[in-house]
Amino acid sequence: MEHRSRSGPSRAVFALVCAGLLAWTSGCALLPKLTQRSEGPKRHLLENPPPSPDLVGRLSFRSAKAEDTFVDLAPALGVGYVELTLANQHLDPWVPKAGERIVIPRVHLLPSGAREGIIVNTGDMRLYHFSKGERPRSYPIGIAKEGYATPHGETKVVRKKENPIWYPSSSALRDEPTLPRAVPPGPDNRLGAFALYLGWPTYLIHGTNDPRGVGRHSSRGCIRLYPEHIEELFARVPVGTKVRVVHEPVKTGWVDGELYLEVHPDMERALALDESGKLEVEPVRDLRAVVTKAAGRELARVDWARVERVSRLSAGIPVRVTGRTTQAARAERPADERNASR
Repeated sequence: MEHRSRSGPSRAVFALVCAGLLAWTSGCALLPKLTQRSEGPKRHLLENPPPSPDLVGRLSFRSAKAEDTFVDLAPALGVGYVELTLANQHLDPWVPKAGERIVIPRVHLLPSGAREGIIVNTGDMRLYHFSKGERPRSYPIGIAKEGYATPHGETKVVRKKENPIWYPSSSALRDEPTLPRAVPPGPDNRLGAFALYLGWPTYLIHGTNDPRGVGRHSSRGCIRLYPEHIEELFARVPVGTKVRVVHEPVKTGWVDGELYLEVHPDMERALALDESGKLEVEPVRDLRAVVTKAAGRELARVDWARVERVSRLSAGIPVRVTGRTTQAARAERPADERNASR
């Protein structure tokens, strides 16, 4: 469960969110349209997305209240603190202005690879569950804090336990010498009410007695879910279920014939955001290669300027990056790419 490893953007940024990130089917939504529902603006496509094998969930919005703080609002909305902060870089996560429009990021592209069992993606701080004949489910998760890590690779659920006993690790006992050697079920048990034990000894997928740690870097390597989410997952996952842990902060997928791109910050920037509420802008490595591979024969339709905006913002929301005319898109491509396609 606990293993060590080394390991208020301005309002102009919000304009970038609206213009470059929250794209409507007919173009880009500008700030007034996003914030003034009373005039009946177009709904965002991802508020009611068309069926897609690459997408789960839907986007939604709400108005900020004077008493809102993201660390308390995230559990109430069922999303993670970091992803809520990323999607709302125009707001102060501790004192959002009453009446401001909050983006609720409940929509995500699925990680790559086989879609079966459980996929834990530390890159977007989400757990995905796949059950044959059903739509996938997605849950925000708490992951390892600085100085700790969760192994990546494949394992399986080897045991399930309701009301588990928590045995604090040596590092937990070193940090908190007053902890008992065993903590019975109850309000002091950090595993919460349900636990899935993995083939990796000491690593679990479990609940929590402090929901504010979900969607953040808060554990010593285990995967934490909100109490209501782990209860649902626990009931749906049999022993033997495959578990794959990946790190994919950049994801692509197709929705209604268009290529979408979802970018999250890398681990270091995500940790810094978790601590400060601010995101440093850095280029995403190998992004062009990822988008080129995903686009395939539709490469000429990629809007590379939009790809760059999505990359810079890293807001963790799927954004359409195709749709330009073939001639305009080709004009934006480097000369070597244009020549190679002839």
